[in-house]
Amino acid sequence: MLDFAINRDTCTSCGQCVADCPARIIDLVDSFPAIAADKEATCYRCQHCFAVCPTGALSIFGLRPENSLPVPGHLPSPLQMETLIKGRRSVRNYRQENLEPALLDKLLQVAADAPSGMNTRQVLFTVVDDREKLAGLRDELIAGLIRMRDNGGFPAGLEFVGSFLKLWEDYRVDFLFRGAPHLLIVSGPQIVSPIQDSMIALSYFELFAQANGVGTVWDGLAKLAICDLLPEFRTRLGIPEDHVVGYAMAFGRPAVHYARTAQHPPAQINRY
Repeated sequence: MLDFAINRDTCTSCGQCVADCPARIIDLVDSFPAIAADKEATCYRCQHCFAVCPTGALSIFGLRPENSLPVPGHLPSPLQMETLIKGRRSVRNYRQENLEPALLDKLLQVAADAPSGMNTRQVLFTVVDDREKLAGLRDELIAGLIRMRDNGGFPAGLEFVGSFLKLWEDYRVDFLFRGAPHLLIVSGPQIVSPIQDSMIALSYFELFAQANGVGTVWDGLAKLAICDLLPEFRTRLGIPEDHVVGYAMAFGRPAVHYARTAQHPPAQINRY
């Protein structure tokens, strides 16, 4: 059941919910929006009707309009968004402290609002929420990589991992997590677009993290170590066997702060 309900006292019969429904299952019946029972199964569950209603007269899935954030007048300016995007940096210098649990949960909850293929919304956030846990994971992973190197070496094309191991052995450079206190791995079941959904979710996470003063770094080496070279760690982290891992990201409070945006070359554009 969709629990589709209309407050007839506040509904203006404007028809916006009808026009904006991607599944085209809403009709005006006696001047008020309605969904026929035989059409409910084709609902995309996108909540477009819920979000577009100007008076908050429409409810679906038992959701209350007053519990949503208002959009008009609350969006960042174009310059603020440009600064957020251009000011994003890959942080490799972190303060040795955990994020506040409430902030960490907020970052994940907001990132979960990222779009997904066919609105499946099945990405899984696997997070290491404590810096001591992550340091222990790092040490075990590096020990496993050293054993692999010493017992036959790395697979063809991945010999470069040995040079990173030397950085650890000679200088204690944390090449896996860059000294960050937290790690996030996003995955999804093999339905529609798990890799794309994971990457989009991580992008949303990163931008919202920066807006909250949290630094991030896209962590390809961590993904390589956990998912490809030492997959037993993927199992230990609780990532389901049927999931495809999109990518990993290390994050935490940065110990470095940037004063201005970088100046990159212009976009490469192909016009048709």
